[in-house]
Amino acid sequence: MLTKIFLIINTIRYLKFIQISNRIKRNFIKPKFVLFPSPQISYPVNSLQPVIKYSQRMYGADTFKFLNKEADIRLADDWNAVDFDKLWLYNLHYFDDLNSINSEQRSLWHNNLVQRWIDENPPKYQYGNGWEPYPSSLRIVNWIKWFLLNGNKKKNWTDSLAIQVRFLIQNLEFHLLGNHLLANSKALIFAGLFFKGEEANNWYQIGINILNKELSEQILLDGGDYELSPMYHSILLEDLLDLINIHQAYGRGLLIDLESTTEEMFGWLRAMCHPDGQIAFFNDSTLGVSPTLAELSSYAKRLNILKKNHKFKGLTHLKNSGYIRVDKENVVLIADIADIGPKYIPGHGHADALSFEMSLFANRVIVNSGISTYEIGDERHKQRGTASHSTIIVDDKNSSEVWRGFRVARRAKVLNVKAMDQNNNVKFSAFHDGYKRLKKSVFHYREWSVFNFCIEINDKVTGKGSHKISSILPLHPDVNVISIGHDCAILKIINKRIKVNFEGEGVLRVSSSYYHQEFGMSLANKQLIYDYNGELPFKSKIKISW
Repeated sequence: MLTKIFLIINTIRYLKFIQISNRIKRNFIKPKFVLFPSPQISYPVNSLQPVIKYSQRMYGADTFKFLNKEADIRLADDWNAVDFDKLWLYNLHYFDDLNSINSEQRSLWHNNLVQRWIDENPPKYQYGNGWEPYPSSLRIVNWIKWFLLNGNKKKNWTDSLAIQVRFLIQNLEFHLLGNHLLANSKALIFAGLFFKGEEANNWYQIGINILNKELSEQILLDGGDYELSPMYHSILLEDLLDLINIHQAYGRGLLIDLESTTEEMFGWLRAMCHPDGQIAFFNDSTLGVSPTLAELSSYAKRLNILKKNHKFKGLTHLKNSGYIRVDKENVVLIADIADIGPKYIPGHGHADALSFEMSLFANRVIVNSGISTYEIGDERHKQRGTASHSTIIVDDKNSSEVWRGFRVARRAKVLNVKAMDQNNNVKFSAFHDGYKRLKKSVFHYREWSVFNFCIEINDKVTGKGSHKISSILPLHPDVNVISIGHDCAILKIINKRIKVNFEGEGVLRVSSSYYHQEFGMSLANKQLIYDYNGELPFKSKIKISW
C-alpha cells in the first residue's frame, strides 16, 4: 500500500492543474445530450482530395477485424461487450472501414452500419464506448469524410452527427491533453466546416483555438511530436493533412501555418524510419495503426504541400526531441537519448532510455520489442519495461517507473548529451539518472561509435555496492543466431553474417522472447543478454561488425 501511495504521489506531481481540475469536474458534471435537428449543411466549393485509405476492417454485414482479432457484432449490447478488449471496441466505434481500401464495394454494409449505430447507441445517461470523446472524435471525422466523398447524407444521419458533436464539445479531454485533445479539436473543425450557421461557427472556432494552442506546444522545433512516439507522430501528421484537405475543399484559409509544420514533421518522421520505410519502435509504436511514410507522402503530394526531399547522411541529431540517427555504409542506427516524454502526459512512454535500433543491409537487426496490447496487466507492463528494449537494466528495475498501463512515477532524465561527426567517425554519448532512486545512486553512461563497418557501444554503470546488470539486445525475428560463446555471437540476416562481441566481466546468453510488430501479434525472437553480478563500477563494450 505504501509503495502504491508513493507511485500515485510521484505521478500526480507532474500533472498540470487543468488535468487535475478536469478529472474532478468529470466526476460531478456530466455532459448532456442536445437533441435538436442538425444545422444546415455547407457544401464545399472544391472536391475533397482522396484521403488515406485504411486497411479493410469489415468482412461481413456483422463481421469486423481489428488488432488482428475478428469477431461478429450482432446484438446491440455487443457494441459494449465486456469480453472484448477496450481498444478493440474503440476501433469498432471509429468507423475506419467507411474510408478503407475498396470501401465502395461495401457501401450497402456501410449504409446499414451507420443506421445501426444510431439505433443501437441512442443518446442516454448511461452512454457506452461510442460516446466517449476519443472514439466520438474519430467517428465524426470518418462520417464527414464519407459524406463528402460519397454524397451519402440522410437527414437522420446528419442529425445524429450534430448530436455527437454537441456531446463532444461538453466532454473535451482536457484531463488527458496530448493527442486526445488534438483529435477532439480536429472533429470540431471538421463539423464546423461541414455544417453552417452560428452553432457550427462556434464549433469551428473552439476547435481552431485548441489546435493553435496545442500545436505550438506539442510540435517541437525539430518537427517531432512531444509524446516521442513515431506512431502517434504519424497519426498527428495525417490529422494535419486532413485539416489542410478539408480547408482546401471549402476554400477556406487556415489561420495556422500547417504547411510549414507538416514539412518539419515529415523530416522528423523520415529520420525515425528504417530503410524498410517503416517506423522505429520507440515508446508506444507498432505497425498497422498509423499511416506509413509512403502513404503520408503521397497524400501530401495530392495536396501540393510537400516541397522538401529529406535525405540523411552521417549523423542527424534531433536535439529537441532527443533522438540521433546515423547513416553510414550499410547501417542505419536510431538511438534514444530522450526523456520519457512531456512530464504531464507520459502515458505512451516506455522505460527505454539509451536504447537503440539498428538496420543492416536494409534489414532490421537490433530492435525494441514493440507493443501488442493496451490492456492493463502484466503484458502491457512488460512491453513498456526496460527489459524489452536494447539498453541496460539494473537489479531488474525499470529505468522509469512505468505502471498501471499508462502511468509513470519517477522517470529517468537523460543528461550530458554529446555528438560529433568527424573524419568518417561518428560518436555520441549520454547518461541517465533513472537508477539514482536505488540505494547507492546508480547511473548508466553509454557511448556509441560508428566507423569502418563497425559499431562500438561502451557502457559504464557507476555507483556503490553489488548489483545485477544486464545488457540486452533484442533481435528482429528474421535474425538467426548461428553460434553463441562466452562473449561472442554470430548472427545471420539475408545470407550476411554479423559478429557481436562483448568485452567485460559478464557472461553472454541467448534468451527466447517476443517481438510485437502489430497489436494482437507476438512473434518469437531472440535476445542477446550480457549478465553481470558484482560490485560497481561495471564496464562493457559491445562491438558489432559486418
